[in-house]
Amino acid sequence: MRVSEIAASPPTAPCRTSPPGTVTTIAAVRTALPPHRYAQEDLTEPIGDLCLPPGADRTVLRRLHASAGVCTRHLALPIERYAGLGDFGQSNDAWLAAGLDLGEEALTGALEEAGLTPADVDLLVCASITGIAAPSLDAQLAGRVGLRPDVKRLPVFGLGCVAGAAGLARLHDYLRGHPDDTAVLLTVELCSLTLQRRDDSRANLVAGALFGDGAAALVARGSGSAPSDAAVPSVVATRSRLYPDTGQLLGWSVGASGFRVVIDAGVPGVVRDHFGRHLRAFLAEHGLTTDDIGTWVCHPGGPKVLAAVSDTLGLPANALDTAWDSLATVGNISSVSVLHILQNTRESRPEPGTWGLLLAMGPGFCSELVLLRW
Repeated sequence: MRVSEIAASPPTAPCRTSPPGTVTTIAAVRTALPPHRYAQEDLTEPIGDLCLPPGADRTVLRRLHASAGVCTRHLALPIERYAGLGDFGQSNDAWLAAGLDLGEEALTGALEEAGLTPADVDLLVCASITGIAAPSLDAQLAGRVGLRPDVKRLPVFGLGCVAGAAGLARLHDYLRGHPDDTAVLLTVELCSLTLQRRDDSRANLVAGALFGDGAAALVARGSGSAPSDAAVPSVVATRSRLYPDTGQLLGWSVGASGFRVVIDAGVPGVVRDHFGRHLRAFLAEHGLTTDDIGTWVCHPGGPKVLAAVSDTLGLPANALDTAWDSLATVGNISSVSVLHILQNTRESRPEPGTWGLLLAMGPGFCSELVLLRW
């Protein structure tokens, strides 16, 4: 079945709305970026050297880099080191080493911003789709940063770009049942380490033009421990959505060389055909329309995805400026991006009472919506 032939979805399940008296407050968000920052034009030829066979035509590569909407990106390693990563094991070792450093920086920075210590954390959700480890990143970070021995941990793999939004939604679910607790979401994505050598597929070339590296941490507190600062947003409701017969559009093909990216050209079509209807239905359950949303925190999947979101929702020209700005300055950092945008949004201090919508899409194909209010 083609994407355009997907039948109408089953009746929408009730959204997860906080009962009166329960609040999840976003106390802090902190992004950590690697020190290796490059202009897009300085990465085009080195990435071509990695991904293309010797002597291959670079016309498509250069066009993709020029049209990706990216001006600068941060990489986990200096660009000249990537040629020396001979197999998946070496790439994954680099992911673990850099990921632990960036994860620690993001986690401790977010806790400091929230006025908390590592010992205050009751739940740590840790998401990454660009590497694997057992013990997981969160377990290895626990001793490094001083988390309590009884901290609850949930490592998550497979959500990809949607994990920033889905992770926040799951923190909200947890804090509704544990209102005196503090929960942290940590996302670590080192996308550059998944680039495939001598792979001139369009998907690999798109990934090489679009994705960057980084980590982000978000601190959320329940109603029994929420800060009094009215400038911080709270979570009102969440909604998860899987789109039938679209599992082939986005994800990994896992083989001997590691994670080979799958990015299908049908993704913007799913957004245009189905995403707007589900989003409007979600808002309507709260007596809202897209016109009521003053702050959009949208994962920057790429220029075509951002254009599809804007078109299908009929948004004003500047509604997704924060997403476009994030894409330009750091690229698409998978699950980290939506938290990077949320950090920038918080720093602009929306007026109290402003409605916000945080949204992302990822493998499945799926979307996650988080309704916010300042």
